[in-house]
Amino acid sequence: MNAADLGLPVDVPSTALFTDQYELTMLQAALRSGTADRRSVFEVFTRRLPDGRRYGVVAGTGRVLDAVENFRFDAGVLGFLRDREIVDESTIQWLASYRFGGDIWGYPEGEVYFPGSPILRVEGSFAECVLLETVILSILNHDSAIAAAASRMSTAAGGRGLIEMGARRTHELSAVASARAAYVGGFGSTSDLAAGFRYAIPTVGTSAHAFTLLHDSERDAFRAQVDSLGRGTTLLVDTYDVAEAVRRAVEIAGPELGAVRIDSGDLLLVAHRVRQQLDELGAANTKIVVTSDLDEYAIASLAAAPVDAYGVGTQLVTGSGHPTCSMVYKLVARARSADPRAPLEPVAKKSLGAKTSVGGRKWAARRVDAQGVAEAEVIGTQTVPPELVDRQLLVELVKGGEIVAREPLDAARERHVAALAGLPMSALQLSKGEPVLSTEYV
Repeated sequence: MNAADLGLPVDVPSTALFTDQYELTMLQAALRSGTADRRSVFEVFTRRLPDGRRYGVVAGTGRVLDAVENFRFDAGVLGFLRDREIVDESTIQWLASYRFGGDIWGYPEGEVYFPGSPILRVEGSFAECVLLETVILSILNHDSAIAAAASRMSTAAGGRGLIEMGARRTHELSAVASARAAYVGGFGSTSDLAAGFRYAIPTVGTSAHAFTLLHDSERDAFRAQVDSLGRGTTLLVDTYDVAEAVRRAVEIAGPELGAVRIDSGDLLLVAHRVRQQLDELGAANTKIVVTSDLDEYAIASLAAAPVDAYGVGTQLVTGSGHPTCSMVYKLVARARSADPRAPLEPVAKKSLGAKTSVGGRKWAARRVDAQGVAEAEVIGTQTVPPELVDRQLLVELVKGGEIVAREPLDAARERHVAALAGLPMSALQLSKGEPVLSTEYV
């Protein structure tokens, strides 16, 4: 299922202006110089992972496909470009019929990546490919950062439930994208209804402190919630006195009480006390949910606590300190003419700093050892070695402008679990370190 199929009201009519102005001015100059139709290959990659991270997570691929499909210059968009004199009239006429007609290959969503990995490869004329740079990077940089944070939190949670609840900590549309990326990375539900509506992610939520404060007593608040939502609801027990709240909660809902939520205090200590109290009151099956500015390190610190689920907001939707992946979109090969038979020639930026890149249209494969554990990310521009043919990572996403690889979001989620299982165990360490796989160019 995807947004285009659903025709949802949160869709934008066109993604064409989700771009930087210089994409259009480059197009105009290339059209004028006669180079716009040269066959070209662009690749998305990152030169480094965020400091201390062991792997990256590809997320947002499905949203990229939607964005490419909706990259259309309608009358309103063309009028804006004309009124602002951003490009000349001949370029506007070219844009009026723009449809991406090339090919896109990429790491499938949910896969892991490393420095230099050709996460996405976009092929076509220079003109049709260059326009997609900004929107592709904005989606992949954001979603992959959230998914990487979610993956680390999921590892730290050790199988316990994870709830995405960061909608109040980011832009309203970013919140939807964040919930989607978090789901790919291992979260099981979201508090954001737009994400549930758009991507069929399970949604959860019961009450905040305001509901308790609204009532004349905590008892009244709990009674109202249980009467409305049933005994399986989750009661928030830290508005006043936690121990007294837990006693009241079980008194009102009985041992069938679904869960209690703790949102403040020493979570490790309070969780132990609440678990003991629930058991003593006969509510042994009542779950404990903790929230309150959690990140992967806080979750890991609660591994010994009797916690059943974690709710995570701010740190998740900001990438746990790394809100972008520093991905770039670079021209790596192009033809010398517009002749479709002209061979591709590698091109690459040369720099005195760290912004160098490797030219050539690339393939990527993951070499494994005798036990099937990944040991290197192998990248090349020539023929794929026979032993790596079945280990290639890029899959065809768009062919001749037609999307050929849409998939359910759960497929990406399941792929991520499998990808992590194939990495060395050190990939799952939260301590700072180098990428768990080296990148080899052949």
